[in-house]
Parts: sequence; C-alpha cells; structure tokens
Amino acid sequence: MSFGNPDNDDDVMSEINMTPLVDVMLVLLIIFIITIPVINHAVKLDLPRAASQPNDVKPPHIDVSIDANGVVTWNGNAVDQQALKENIAVASAQSPQPELHLRADRKTPYENVAQLMSAAQTGGLNKIGFVTEPDASR
Repeated sequence: MSFGNPDNDDDVMSEINMTPLVDVMLVLLIIFIITIPVINHAVKLDLPRAASQPNDVKPPHIDVSIDANGVVTWNGNAVDQQALKENIAVASAQSPQPELHLRADRKTPYENVAQLMSAAQTGGLNKIGFVTEPDASR
C-alpha cells in the first residue's frame, strides 16, 4: 500500500500534517485550564467600612515675579534684594515649606532669573516652579 504518486518520488509533499499542531494546542489548553484558577486565587475578607474625606491640602505657595526692568515682586509687593532675602529666610523656616512660583517677563534677562533662583536656594527654599502662559497659537 503506497501513499502518493509512485512515478514522482522526488516531489515535495504538499499536504500539512495538522496532528502535531492540534496536540500542542490541546496541551496548552490543559495548562491554561489548570493554572488560571491558581492565579485568581484570593482570600475573601469582609473589610470594615469607614467614611472619610480625602485630605486635599495644597501646600502654600509664594508668587514671585520679575518684570523686564528687573523689579522683583513678592506676592504682589515690590521688594529690593535685602527684603527678598529676608522674605526667603522667613518662608524657608515655615513648615511645610512653601513652593516658590516664579513668573518672569519674556524680556527679562536670564541673569536676573538666575540670581533669584540662587537667592532662593541659598536661603533654603528647595521647591521652585516656573509659571508660563499657554501658547495661544496652538
């Protein structure tokens, strides 16, 4: 009993044997059936219930701005360099320490911004945020 064409022994067999594929798929199916209940194993607990409000306390912040002429304002009040250092020292002693929100005019020289950042870091303020305006062209 012969399979195939006896005339052409060198021809490639054009049929695919599906038995190994089916065997592998059945083994994988059995593995998944066995392992999924183990993965989803959880301990059922009846936890106590409590009603509470989330604590959304925002840390205080200080608004510092520098205009194009180099005038520094602390929470809306113009200050000189000595008053700025005093205000930074008072703010750094607070607990929790406030965040410094820095607003600089577009035409402010970078040197003025760097001096203010250096004074804040020297005074002990570690959190500085830069405030910008969103781009209206987008």
